Amino acid sequence: MPRIARALGDNCYYHIINRGNGRQQVFHKDEDYGAFLELMQQARQKHSVRLHAWCLMPNHFHILVQPEHADDLNKYMQWLMTIHVRRYHAHYKTSGHVWQGRYKSFIIQSDEHLLTVARYI
Repeated sequence: MPRIARALGDNCYYHIINRGNGRQQVFHKDEDYGAFLELMQQARQKHSVRLHAWCLMPNHFHILVQPEHADDLNKYMQWLMTIHVRRYHAHYKTSGHVWQGRYKSFIIQSDEHLLTVARYI
């Protein structure tokens, strides 16, 4: 059965989350956080996405983003997740799934919702 397509819109805000496979830790040391933040910036330079807020926890992350065009979100996240997993496996000499699954994206519905999500993150 094919995946359900994401509801995407141009210039909308999105709350993005993903969690480590089996809820396991993904960020083990300060350098892991730094490398992921650097990848977020590199992905932003490749795809027209504004980063408004982020929080990296040991086993998951939250990002508040605003893609210029709807399809930029998928391209941004695909590049970020792919390059991060390659770095993770090369660094830790592992293989297999790092993330629990496909990232989750929630479109921000209103200004109040935007403020709530930004405060939460």
